[in-house]
Amino acid sequence: MSAMTTTDAALSVADVTYEQLAGAIDHSLLRPELTVQEVEAGCAIAAEYRVASVCARPSDVPRCAELLAGSPVAVGTVIGFPHGAVTTATKVFEVERALADGATELDMVLAIGRLRSGDDAYVEADIRAVVEAAGDAVVKVILENAYLDRDEKVRGCRLAEAAGADFVKTSTGFAPSGSTMEDLHLMRATVSDRVQVKAAGGVRTLDALLEVLSLGVTRVGATATATILDDYRTRTTA
Repeated sequence: MSAMTTTDAALSVADVTYEQLAGAIDHSLLRPELTVQEVEAGCAIAAEYRVASVCARPSDVPRCAELLAGSPVAVGTVIGFPHGAVTTATKVFEVERALADGATELDMVLAIGRLRSGDDAYVEADIRAVVEAAGDAVVKVILENAYLDRDEKVRGCRLAEAAGADFVKTSTGFAPSGSTMEDLHLMRATVSDRVQVKAAGGVRTLDALLEVLSLGVTRVGATATATILDDYRTRTTA
């Protein structure tokens, strides 16, 4: 995503371009009940609106890669989703399969129970194994903040950065709550400028997107992509 000025005040539509907004969106195609036809329609939306990526279920990656070939939209998928409790070896296999199928972005769930147990060495090694297997692919580490206290969120962010991840991410979208402004403030303040922050869960409107971007968030997971970007076009052409 192109650089944009961030302040304590929410951004307005005048502060950002369409390309910046679209480039902040990972169009989510993760709901378990989605049909193949709905996934294909989601890829068409992503291509039409020229968003950063689709984030698809692992079994859908080959079809998404086929449909989005030649477009600027990246294909992403999830690793250890949604609980983060599979073995590290399983996560590494999922990475290898995803890359072979055409994914270039990987949203992995860290080992939530191990983090809550204070087993930081396990959590960092688990993330590092995914990062190493990913090679040049982008790795986003999902903390699943709904289950974590403040100290655990801070430790999760620091372990993700130490392991070489590119992003820290609030949530899967399948826990009791998603991203909050308080959590996004905390995550952005905890990691260095090398690590980006992704908000997931609850960003359903243009105003909500502008609000999280004002905190320094650079990606959001969204299902309301068309609604958000159509609203931007309406406001900027009125």
